[in-house]
Amino acid sequence: MKLKIGDDFFSWDRAVVMGILNITPDSFYDGGSHNTIDEVLRHCEKLLNDGADIIDIGAFSSRPGMEIISSDEEIARLLPSLTEIKRNFPETIISIDTFRKDVAQKAIEHGAHIINDISGGDFDEEMLPYIGKNHIPYIMMHCGGKIDTLHTQKIDDDANVIVKNFFEEKCRFLSQYGEQQIILDPGIGFNKSKKANFSLLKNINDYRIDELPVLIGISRKSLIYKTLKTTPQEALNGTTVLNTIALINGADILRVHDVKEAVEAVKLVEEL
Repeated sequence: MKLKIGDDFFSWDRAVVMGILNITPDSFYDGGSHNTIDEVLRHCEKLLNDGADIIDIGAFSSRPGMEIISSDEEIARLLPSLTEIKRNFPETIISIDTFRKDVAQKAIEHGAHIINDISGGDFDEEMLPYIGKNHIPYIMMHCGGKIDTLHTQKIDDDANVIVKNFFEEKCRFLSQYGEQQIILDPGIGFNKSKKANFSLLKNINDYRIDELPVLIGISRKSLIYKTLKTTPQEALNGTTVLNTIALINGADILRVHDVKEAVEAVKLVEEL
């Protein structure tokens, strides 16, 4: 996988591990764990020491029942942590988990490199033109709903076809601005049935288009802990199992809370 960020190229000859850094009070697994700058920096350092290639910072929780905060509040949460991470870990590749163009623009202006949009441009009509005109590396996720129905509608049959059609439509739109850097995320756990989630995990190449890289984000999600009848806190082993399956099935990026275990999965699958 290769990304062009400014004048620099970053490339990997293996699957990439993206470490999740939530600075929200209400994320489903680690909400409230990183509410001070010191806590943010300590966790960022741990993710990097464990082998994260990219740090994905989120200031808006997309968990079931989340509070819909304003863009001003999201920016206020985000920028102090982003600024300090840039100062303390200047070589780190930083992704920002936001669906708002204003937040994305502020983050890029303050040194972020990638925008990770759970809506694939559906929640803010200004997002895709901003990404396209500026050729910003962009993670395009399929969520299949609106911001207030992220976890209530359930796609069941033909999930792979629905996701592929979505990617094709959005990529066509972005192509009018010239060559882009797009990463595809099928949005496992967002408005999809258990059957659909496992189908998307199993058949990654069915919805991959234009040989673009695919990101899989299943870390500690409900398809694991509800299947096993446990909790998010007990879902690390299940996460590692499904991450391994995702790698075998062609995933290019794993987005995870637990970087060390994901890096080990990548190394072992490489040997296969």
